[in-house]
Amino acid sequence: MVRSLWTGATGMIAQQTNLDVIANNLANVNTTGYKTETNEFKSLLYQTIQTETTSANGETKPTSAQVGLGVRNASINTVFTQGSLLASENDTDFAIDGKGFFAVKADDGNTYYTRNGTFQWSEAGNGSHMLCDTQGNPLIDSTGKTIVLSNQYVMSKVTVGRDGSILYPDASNNAQPIGMTIGLFQFNNPGGLKREGDNLFSQTAASGQPLNEATTANLDKSRVIQGYLEGSNVNVADEMVNMITTQRAYEFNSKVITTSDTMLEQANNLRR
Repeated sequence: MVRSLWTGATGMIAQQTNLDVIANNLANVNTTGYKTETNEFKSLLYQTIQTETTSANGETKPTSAQVGLGVRNASINTVFTQGSLLASENDTDFAIDGKGFFAVKADDGNTYYTRNGTFQWSEAGNGSHMLCDTQGNPLIDSTGKTIVLSNQYVMSKVTVGRDGSILYPDASNNAQPIGMTIGLFQFNNPGGLKREGDNLFSQTAASGQPLNEATTANLDKSRVIQGYLEGSNVNVADEMVNMITTQRAYEFNSKVITTSDTMLEQANNLRR
């Protein structure tokens, strides 16, 4: 019965973490480029009550008797499915159709990856403008450099092609590439990326090195869609069902604890 108390407690702790994950998904249902997270469980150690042996009559008992000691959270995984494309009135909003990530250079000198395509032109000195995210982190092009345009360009006339190339109208008002392309990067295992907050991810040994779509062969190229943003891939109906299931599981585990407590009380009262 003491085992059941601890087992029920592990179940309540695990389900509380599961509810935290669900709550985070629902809180980010309108976050641009957010990817749903799922909680995975695994069983704890098993205690052997009886080993494989023979009965009193000499009959073989091929299986042992083992009692599980509860559950724990194994991992919280990110689901990188495509979110819906939402129209935007901002010319510097970009959605990725495909498996790619934008790359930004943070103040700490590290490169981070995101699906959030909310960008804007920022002053970069001498009248030039730099394309950066809402935190001021500059966007990286396909060569690993920041995207900076001199004062000879009018920012409102700059457009971006489906391949990420930056275009500017010529004398005939036809959009022409100016030699810069927004960098798009893929990973062999995006599930191994580390979440850094602010919709940013960093590479790890599990994710592998970033694969530059501009220089890596045999990749399914992503498309950049100007004037659109990728919405979150959170399914509210699924999350509500998961929340109800989690609540029921939490109640069942709490019932295990109260039942074990009642049985212990009855056992203690036997000597009276």
